Amino acid sequence: MNNQTSTKRSVLFLCTGNSARSQMAEALLRHKAGDQFEISSAGTSPEEIDSRTLDALKKFGLTIDELKSQSIEEFSGQEFDFVITLCDKANQECRNFPGAKAQLAWDFPDPKERTCNNPFATTLSELNNRLSMFILLESKNQPSNKTQPTLRIDEQISALDNISIDPISFYKCLTDDIRLKTLMLTNYHGELCVCEIMEALQEDSQPKVSRNLAVLKRANIITDRKHGQWVFYKINPELPLWIKKVISETTENNLPLIAKNLENLTNMCNRPSKTDFCR
Repeated sequence: MNNQTSTKRSVLFLCTGNSARSQMAEALLRHKAGDQFEISSAGTSPEEIDSRTLDALKKFGLTIDELKSQSIEEFSGQEFDFVITLCDKANQECRNFPGAKAQLAWDFPDPKERTCNNPFATTLSELNNRLSMFILLESKNQPSNKTQPTLRIDEQISALDNISIDPISFYKCLTDDIRLKTLMLTNYHGELCVCEIMEALQEDSQPKVSRNLAVLKRANIITDRKHGQWVFYKINPELPLWIKKVISETTENNLPLIAKNLENLTNMCNRPSKTDFCR
């Protein structure tokens, strides 16, 4: 890839095996916005592409001709406008990819291990929703009259959810401005720490932000992990599909609500480093 001559912005999807999620993301983004982005995918421990991945992509009319499994080492020394990890293991192994202008951590369950009906189609649907939001936020040609291809994969899926959450409790969590915007911001960025959320929301009271995060955590809407002195929060990957869709579609269809918050986060100085090196 020659990033010096291409007018498209470059995207690299990273996963562990480069056999399912990252291949789906590559095919989806090329289908939806191949005229705007130069797209690649790789694995930290690459494997052969799972045949069920290819079957799911072909079922929904996506082109698979350009897909191949490759190692992250093949992209050593290259620069990318966006590096997006799609599983927590890849995120842990490569939190700061050298040459990445922006890096996002999206954690999607491995379809090979999901206990639901149509696991590969379910993963494809979730990726499709997240990438629709990514295009809306990052498209350099906004506003555009071009209609993006829409895949309503989710309409064909009946998922068996891993956890059950009372809808009344869930919707109560959305009634506070801090909690709602926190979910929208983490839905896009993958994970954020308290100081990043405070900067994005321009909120001076850390106890106030922490209290609202505690509400979301008690409701099982978010989970946390400790890295050094920092605690990072992300949307619970085990949430029922309908809740993930509510959060994703709320974000996608109300981007002006968090536009300033995203700008604040982009301009934040001394953001906490999630790791020092890409291993």
